[in-house]
Formats: sequence, structure tokens, C-alpha cells
Amino acid sequence: MSDSSPANPSRRPRPVPLSPRTVAALLLVGLVGAAAFGWPFLADPGSQVTAHARDAPWLFAGLLVLLVGVVGATLSEAGLGAKAVAMLGVLAATGAALRPIGAGTAGIEPMFFLLVLSGRVLGPGFGFTLGAVTMFSSALLTGGVGPWMPFQMLAMGWFAMGAGLLPGAHRLRARGELALLAAYGFVAAFAYGTVMNLYGWPFIDTLASDIAFDASAAPAANLARFVAYCLATSLGWDLGRAVVTVVLTLTLGTPLLKALRRATRRAAFESAVTFDPPSR
Repeated sequence: MSDSSPANPSRRPRPVPLSPRTVAALLLVGLVGAAAFGWPFLADPGSQVTAHARDAPWLFAGLLVLLVGVVGATLSEAGLGAKAVAMLGVLAATGAALRPIGAGTAGIEPMFFLLVLSGRVLGPGFGFTLGAVTMFSSALLTGGVGPWMPFQMLAMGWFAMGAGLLPGAHRLRARGELALLAAYGFVAAFAYGTVMNLYGWPFIDTLASDIAFDASAAPAANLARFVAYCLATSLGWDLGRAVVTVVLTLTLGTPLLKALRRATRRAAFESAVTFDPPSR
């Protein structure tokens, strides 16, 4: 048995190739996810959607579970082989183990920097899969299973996938690459926190807070309420997450990027396995 080398050895192999069907599945989940997170700003005041403001997150949570499953099946069909599954398991287990380190401590979430570097090296398809699986396994580990979990899986998938879509994957190295990843991690850490705020924000009782979602208010008014909600409730946590991600990326990024790239080259994900005839 032998492994055939890739047709273009200078091209960095990726464990999950982005076929047209994979891209279509990711776009479908992205559109539904955008609606699931942003429906408070898309619905008109007094519409049937806002009338079911407390039911909508549950409906979208169930729908996201199905769609994430569709994406997983599509990625598997696109070529998620045994080597890629093994690396996915190792990285997801590592990320899940890192998550409890920051439990109860504002902003100390080291798993974010691991997902930034993994998405960068292994590509957007693998990054999305890794982000979703890591969040799922860490929820099981920390007892954080609930209707919010599909939203966390999707948001973390976007977080890691974005790192795989950054420019200069084949050319940018050393300090320039670390600076790019640190800047992305800083911005994306805030984006993750903001997106996840959209999940719980509509559940706040309007009578108890002036920054809660108001089903009778215009989208612009609700947007102002949401900004105030983020500033009042999660700015400190998101800032801590962003700073920790930047510090870990700049200090540990170089050896971890080298290790991930070395493992990717040795695994030769895109090599075809062939069986040689027995020698006589």
C-alpha cells in the first residue's frame, strides 16, 4: 500500500476541500444563521414574528441543529477522510479541554486562539467543522447543553472559518502572519460575543430593562437598545477574550503554526491511497 503525492506539491493540502456542494451548504447555514441571530432587526413592529419573540430562538435552534448536520454530512461526503477525522478529534478535544480553564473568569478563553490558528492552517472548511465540533464537545464537558448550544456551534464555526479565509495563506509568514491573526482574533472575539448576545437579548423582560428587545419598537430603536445592552453586559468579557486571544497568538503562535503545518504535510490529506500488488 502506498500514498500518491498530490499533483501540485507546492499547494498546501487541506483536510476538507471546498467543493461546490460544500460551499452551497455553508452558505445555506450562513443565511439561516443570519436570520436566526438577526431576526429582531429584520421583523417589522407588530408582525407575527415579533409576536412570537420568545418562541423564535427555540425554533431557530432546532433548525440550526438540522442544518449543521447537513453541513457535516456534506463535508464528510466531500472528503473528510480518516486522517482528517483523527486531526479533528485531537484538536476538538484540546479545544474542549481548554474551555473550562476560563470558566467563571471574565475573558480567559484560550480555546479561541487555538481555533484561529487551526482555521488558518487547515482552511475554512475544516475550520467551520472544528469550531462547531469543539463547541459541542466542550458543552458536553462543562454541562452547557441547552437551546443556546446550536447558536454557539454556528458562531464558533464562523469564527474558525473566518481565519481560514484570511489572505496570504501561501505567502505570508513570520511576524506579518502573526500580526494578521492577532488582529483577526481581536476583532472576531468581539464579533463572537456580539453575535451571541443576539441569542439571549430577546428573552429579557421589556418591563425590567430599558435596553431589552421591544417587539413594538422600530428596528433602529431596537438596534440602539442592543448596542446599550452589549456595552452594559458584555464589553468587559469580550475585551478580556480579545486580549487573551491576541497575547496567546503572539506568544505561542509561531511554534503552534509550525506544528500544525508539519502535521498537515505528514498526514498528506489529499494523497490517494493505492494498493500495490504483492511481490513474488
